[in-house]
Amino acid sequence: MADLQQLALMFKNLDDQLVNCMRCGMCQAVCPLFRETGRETDVTRGKLALLEGLAAEILQDSQGIDTALNRCLLCGTCQANCPSGVQIIDIFLAARAILTGYFGLSPVKKAIFRGMLANPRLFNALTSMGSKFQGIFTKKVDDLLGSSCARFNAPVVADRHFNALATRPFRKIVPRLDTPAGASGLRVAFFPGCVVDKMFPQIGEAAVKIFRNKEVGVFLPAGQACCGIPVLTSGDRQTFNTLIEMNVELFRNAAFDYLVTPCASCTATIKELWPHLYSGSRDIAGDIARLGERTRDITEFMVDSLGLDGLGVTPAKEDVITYHDPCHLKNSLGITRQPRTLIRAAGGNFVEMNEAGTCCGCGGSFNVAHYELSKKIGNRKADNIVASGAETVATSCPACMMQMTDMLSRRDKGIRVRHVVELYADSID
Repeated sequence: MADLQQLALMFKNLDDQLVNCMRCGMCQAVCPLFRETGRETDVTRGKLALLEGLAAEILQDSQGIDTALNRCLLCGTCQANCPSGVQIIDIFLAARAILTGYFGLSPVKKAIFRGMLANPRLFNALTSMGSKFQGIFTKKVDDLLGSSCARFNAPVVADRHFNALATRPFRKIVPRLDTPAGASGLRVAFFPGCVVDKMFPQIGEAAVKIFRNKEVGVFLPAGQACCGIPVLTSGDRQTFNTLIEMNVELFRNAAFDYLVTPCASCTATIKELWPHLYSGSRDIAGDIARLGERTRDITEFMVDSLGLDGLGVTPAKEDVITYHDPCHLKNSLGITRQPRTLIRAAGGNFVEMNEAGTCCGCGGSFNVAHYELSKKIGNRKADNIVASGAETVATSCPACMMQMTDMLSRRDKGIRVRHVVELYADSID
């Protein structure tokens, strides 16, 4: 738990940020959760009202405050559309840190975050073991999407259709790389992220294939840790700091032009949240800032740095592709053009779906804690994908891929879910 002096400072900083909200209600018009529930406490304005005088509220209704704060996707749609420019995500993350500092982490979260995520070797060993024995507990339900379901009713898993752990993770396929820049003149550090490594290694392979094809040098160190977004959204600033320090140690002395990731959540976390929210040793603050400045989403890198534009590429009419905007790219980083450009550069016959930029309903831990709400929001996304007439829905976020796989697998429409870089990798020799 945080000490009282630290908590008092956190309360003061939070109060200073809350005064900017005008209670205009613009957030109501864009919040995907409020659209489903119509509850004022599910929209940003209502949550900010609850946070005023949080110190007193914690003593009076701690459970109510905690429940309201965690019924949020952290999609950033409210912040991206706020006329007052309120930094809503910062406020919510700070409030969650205050609650965690006051009450402490639950034993389950402490075991997962500090026992497993903060120990990458153990995390990798456990997921490798899980991949070997998962067939006992799961069964394949959709070969096209690669989705499975539980053989037995179990907590958390419930009736989900989910992507299984990869039989061979990306770190085993490509343990490390340290190659010089070729004709492109560029060298990147590659940060695949946990979900790519453990569930979608084909995304990492596609990225490496593209780098080689475009003669981009790659620095891929072994032993990378989680970017920290799961622990940050649960208010665990201690583990967040630890994970940053582990990763910075791997990259700080390497020479590269950009740090590239194929995960929208990792991109936004490293670029925006590491420099802003790290509160550990000042000795590495400069390294964190420099990494943030050089971090790029892989589609942004390919289009803006490698110059891929799709001009003169004839679409392949037999495969209609639509695109879902991940919240961390669209709302946090304003990246929407580059993934669509890359689809066209890959020869995709691109069609825009309705509400392409609305949240798919995943929201990380929100999907675990509020699955029925997550599923309602996800089904709206699935409706729009089906209505587009596409045979493939592409995106730039592995977590979004998992959510859309769950929703589409139930419908048996023969629609594939793929990362944009997979499409481009398929188009090159």
